[in-house]
Amino acid sequence: MSSSVAIVNCKNYDPASVYPAVHQAVALLGGIDNFVKPESKVLVKPNLLMTIEPEKGVTTHPEVVRAVIKLLKEINCKVIVGDGPSVWGNQIQQYDQLCQRTGIKKVCQEEAVELVDFNKRRWRGKFPLTAWLDNCDFFVSVPKFKTHNLTLLTGAIKNLFGLVSGTFKTELHKNYFVDQAFAGMLVDILKEARPALTVVDGIIAMEGDGPATSGKLRQTGLLLASADCVALDSILAIIMGIQPFDVLTTKEAAARRLGEADINSINILGEPLEKAIGKPFILPTASAIKKVPLLIVNIFKNLLKFYPCVEHDKCIRCATCIKACPNNVISMKNNRISFDYRRCIACFCCQEVCPAAAIKTKKSWVAKIAGL
Repeated sequence: MSSSVAIVNCKNYDPASVYPAVHQAVALLGGIDNFVKPESKVLVKPNLLMTIEPEKGVTTHPEVVRAVIKLLKEINCKVIVGDGPSVWGNQIQQYDQLCQRTGIKKVCQEEAVELVDFNKRRWRGKFPLTAWLDNCDFFVSVPKFKTHNLTLLTGAIKNLFGLVSGTFKTELHKNYFVDQAFAGMLVDILKEARPALTVVDGIIAMEGDGPATSGKLRQTGLLLASADCVALDSILAIIMGIQPFDVLTTKEAAARRLGEADINSINILGEPLEKAIGKPFILPTASAIKKVPLLIVNIFKNLLKFYPCVEHDKCIRCATCIKACPNNVISMKNNRISFDYRRCIACFCCQEVCPAAAIKTKKSWVAKIAGL
């Protein structure tokens, strides 16, 4: 299998810069109508992880979404925009507030396209995915380029997790908490719902303990596009300074022949890959364990641990982490967040939803001695 990935420079989110860059990336691949039929109905899915301003670099920037909308409107498509936000216990984030603060609502209003939630669902394979996949002819994904404490990279494949309807995400975190199992689950979703096209917002990326407020922003100045999610994530991995198969979702998807992960078989268009590669990304703290041979990890799995902890001076006591925990191991005691580590599955959902960047990654003493 041979796949193409377009890489285009774009230094900021000025609309006058973003639209030409997105247009160029898609044109390098053959143009938007090479992936989407004119006058069709198209679902556009950004990454709207949490209710936060776009300047924080946690969500797909609205100007990248706008550029994708404009491309689709040029071939007379009816565009639908939506995402499945993070889950707080048994409640979904107030979707209207999320869309307003992330800037997506304003863009949809200005571009006169429909903004939808993912409340309605249909079981597809093992998962209840948004019914908008059935109501639209094509699906275009617009992820954000970030590190991730559980999956190492969140890009083309990880963005598909937002297709899962409502609170079922909590069940998936509980049932697939081992990283290999979680990766397999994400690839199952890719198999069920493969985007016609993916455009990655990598203008401002994230490194460190991503994918939310605990990560560090990094000026990357790139937009990437491809019809192949596996190839895209493989190139993102190289840009990060790691190998494609270091990312378990990429490794699993390639093994199932859902895309191309061999760099020698990926056709790079636009910016040469070597020019897109800078200083290696700071990786998530918990990713250090991936350096240890699996045999050693299995032997010392109860001692080599990375787990979430609270910096109480930063904690605003909003209780978001309590509501987000799939295993109900977080509570408020004496006005302080407390973890029951006997039952913690180290999914880092708490860190992902914390608006104050108050949840950090802590190492067990064995991990520290091992230099991880």
